[in-house]
Amino acid sequence: MKKKYVAAVIVLFSLCLFISAFASEHSDIKQHQSCKYCGMDREKFSHSRVFIEYDDGSSVGLCSIHCAAVDLSLNIDKTPKSIMVADYKTGNLTDVEKAVWVIGGSKPGVMTKNAKWAFASKPEAESFIKENGGKLASFDDAMKTAYEDMYQDTKMIRDKRKMMKMKKQQEGKH
Repeated sequence: MKKKYVAAVIVLFSLCLFISAFASEHSDIKQHQSCKYCGMDREKFSHSRVFIEYDDGSSVGLCSIHCAAVDLSLNIDKTPKSIMVADYKTGNLTDVEKAVWVIGGSKPGVMTKNAKWAFASKPEAESFIKENGGKLASFDDAMKTAYEDMYQDTKMIRDKRKMMKMKKQQEGKH
């Protein structure tokens, strides 16, 4: 009887540790549930989200590197203390500089035609490339590409929103 009790306590304790690790790993989503710029649900896009903490104590949660590029441009006088990005596979946050980035490939990006995905490890990034294409990159490469893609991506987003608005209007007439 005592062994069963001890085993149950150990299982319960382990489960609590797992849940608290998961909850703390995604605490940025509770803090910033939707992207400041596009309104996208950051939990739904937890695999591409970015979390920036500035040295003035402010923070922002974003859905993608596209929206992170927008925020960094608009806050040019603020210094980022920390920039974290979700690992594509696990959704866990990792430092953008330590992440292994993949640019391009067949998997559609978030807020962009030219996808930019982050991985916590090089083997995971290489595995992704084998399945979906793309090329290995650094954070600087990914951010530079995000800025270079900004016009086309913004145009694409506007066109999609215009189509959605027209579709809603059409549905309202029927």
